[in-house]
Amino acid sequence: MPPPIKDAQKVDDSSFPYIFEENTVILLKTSSKGIIRCNVYRPKSNNERFPVLVTYGPYGKDIHYKDFHAKSFSEVNPEHHSAHSAWETPDPGFWTKHGYAIVRADERGLGQSPGFLDTMSRGTSEAFFDVVEWAAEQPWSSGKVGLLGISYYAGSQWRVAARQPKGLSAIIPWEGMSDYYRDRCRHGGILSNEFINFWWNRQVVSNQYGLPGRAARNWGPDCVDGDMSDEEREKNRQDQNIDNLNNKFRDDEYYASKEYDMGDIQVPLLSVANWGGILLHLRGNIEGYLQAGSEFKYLRVITGRHDLPFYYTEEVEVQRSFLDAFLKGDDRVGWSVKGKVPAVDLVLRKGDVGFDDAQAEKVYERRRENEWPISRTRYTNFYLTPDQSLTQVQPIVTRAQKLSYEALGSLENPKLLQFTTPPFEQETEITGHIVAHLNVSMSPHASGPTPSDIDLFLTLRYISPYGKEVHYTGTAGDPIPLSKGWLRVSLRKTNPLHPRHRDWLPHRDYFSTDVQPVIPGDVYPVDVEIWPTNVVVEKGGKIVFEVSSGDTQGSGIFLHNHPEDRSENKFAGINHVSFSERYTNWVSLPIIPQR
Repeated sequence: MPPPIKDAQKVDDSSFPYIFEENTVILLKTSSKGIIRCNVYRPKSNNERFPVLVTYGPYGKDIHYKDFHAKSFSEVNPEHHSAHSAWETPDPGFWTKHGYAIVRADERGLGQSPGFLDTMSRGTSEAFFDVVEWAAEQPWSSGKVGLLGISYYAGSQWRVAARQPKGLSAIIPWEGMSDYYRDRCRHGGILSNEFINFWWNRQVVSNQYGLPGRAARNWGPDCVDGDMSDEEREKNRQDQNIDNLNNKFRDDEYYASKEYDMGDIQVPLLSVANWGGILLHLRGNIEGYLQAGSEFKYLRVITGRHDLPFYYTEEVEVQRSFLDAFLKGDDRVGWSVKGKVPAVDLVLRKGDVGFDDAQAEKVYERRRENEWPISRTRYTNFYLTPDQSLTQVQPIVTRAQKLSYEALGSLENPKLLQFTTPPFEQETEITGHIVAHLNVSMSPHASGPTPSDIDLFLTLRYISPYGKEVHYTGTAGDPIPLSKGWLRVSLRKTNPLHPRHRDWLPHRDYFSTDVQPVIPGDVYPVDVEIWPTNVVVEKGGKIVFEVSSGDTQGSGIFLHNHPEDRSENKFAGINHVSFSERYTNWVSLPIIPQR
């Protein structure tokens, strides 16, 4: 039996500078015919209609930001502190003051919304579709809906926008993956398990519908329909830790059910990427921008921590001007005039300003471009040499050689090779997509199992003219290098006939039928995608290209260390990079000529 539907509660108007309606019920039409509960925050007006900003996600519409992440909330721009601030979502106090209604919905199976908990699934995206259409139909709504939010609240935007719900008029996916498999779960086919485990246990199941004791833990109110037992809740959820371990390929039903056509996204789009998101969101924001079918689409790239820039005064003004243009018809910038606003707005990372220092990062300049990748890019091969240098001159290798390193390295015990350029003779900008071409093989130890695969972990680092590695701000404020890339060599097969295959971004389907053997002693040429980056290399600076067999510095909580996915039986041994007349190794860097 479905739970009884409890009516929404309209909270005393005098308590807040906006009208607050708690646990408003949305009847689902397209999915499980259940309900979604949301909170509605809208300007105080009995007659006026307002455009609506909708968020739909797992973190609890009623969990205050200060309880979800106290340190982060203490650092958020105070303009976005209100009685109903919530993690990664637009603040009702600010946005209602500027003429917007806010609908904040608990995702199905979470918070106050009953149903089966299956985050990022097709079914929950269909429920999001219903929430958007409901928001457009309300008597206080202008009929125009926008989507604005960070991370999960951004990743879900791509999927629902591709379904084209009525009323959806603009989206701003702020640091949110667009490709579930490639961006989040399996980097180059390798399971990214540590973050998913942290995320699932701290931020998702802790808010499951029917979980007892939430109010006592200051994690939002208890469920309005009462508690559910541990056994009931376990049967009522799909565990991402289990699913991502057990499903390895994009044609597995688990992953295939989440796929969609990004070209179906037609609404005006502002995709906001962060150069520091090198293990979760960066790739998705850039690919989402490239693949969306929208007539008006823009890419903005920022720096800084994952949680704070969304609330910076200057970034909020960008959000508001974009939404005002398409939801209110107030286009004071020119977003809705074809060609008036350049499509791409980049921040350029020059110098060593430290990391996790928002004020210091303000010295970075911005530059606008008309396209991505930048049309004047010169993709330049930097060749690996047996003496571990990185040079623009292709080396002449008169005899076959190979460099070796231990397999199954880890963050605590890294096993790697590093190749370093000579000091750059002039200032050089690197901005865009990177591909590494390597000739790799492996061999077993004298005793032990025979390995049957190779995992490649690649990193690009920048050394300042003063000989110090420059670290940038990562997702959680941790120090990170320029970029990273990965590949499981058994999944090396590319699909050059796919429309998304490009010289600067090889396309892999990651299908079960793509698996190829990896035999000790055989050399395999592979092209490895490294996520996009930007750096202005100063005169005298150097670039380091790192090849390792596990996570290295800069990986933070985004580790790939599951003992089943990276078992000793499969991977233990010695990895090699081969050099000969036949085997040339290089990394292609996107050099931007000075104007």
